[in-house]
Amino acid sequence: MNRARILCIAVAALVALPACKRDAPPAPVAPHPAPQTSQPEPQAQATKPVERPALKVETLDGATFDLAAHRGQWVVVNYWATWCSPCLKEMPELSALDAMREHVTVVGLAYEDSTPDAMRAFLQDHPVVYPVALIDVYNPPADFDTPRGLPLTYLIAPDGRIARKYTGPVSARMLEEGIAEAGGPKLG
Repeated sequence: MNRARILCIAVAALVALPACKRDAPPAPVAPHPAPQTSQPEPQAQATKPVERPALKVETLDGATFDLAAHRGQWVVVNYWATWCSPCLKEMPELSALDAMREHVTVVGLAYEDSTPDAMRAFLQDHPVVYPVALIDVYNPPADFDTPRGLPLTYLIAPDGRIARKYTGPVSARMLEEGIAEAGGPKLG
């Protein structure tokens, strides 16, 4: 089989995926996910809340993001990776949500084996207004599930509890609806 045909098959397989998947612990090389025949809608799942999960990470800009410091706000914790097409598609909406809603803060957790310099270079081409932290795939934050597929998003209520867990891509509208359903401000 020639290289062009192999490349076409690989691209077609990636386009068919509903979300990016990777076994845990992930290998340091790019994944080779198997194609799936159906593309289910993202699921918003109520989770059994961890009592005020902790998350304290150093962001790529050298600051520290501490989830506890954001009590009183809705926080969107978004696991993503540069090789995940659905992750890249949702980044502009997450950035707009963070910029436009005073009651919402977004933090991106880059879940892949990369370097801070490589991630900063990637973000030059895919800018976002929210902070991004590079997460050690072999030692992810303990109070959150280890991602089995990406994107994986948590909606944290102002009291610090997990209000929702979303497996698969999310939109700003889905998150706003989740906030309203959990007792936050309603959509206008």
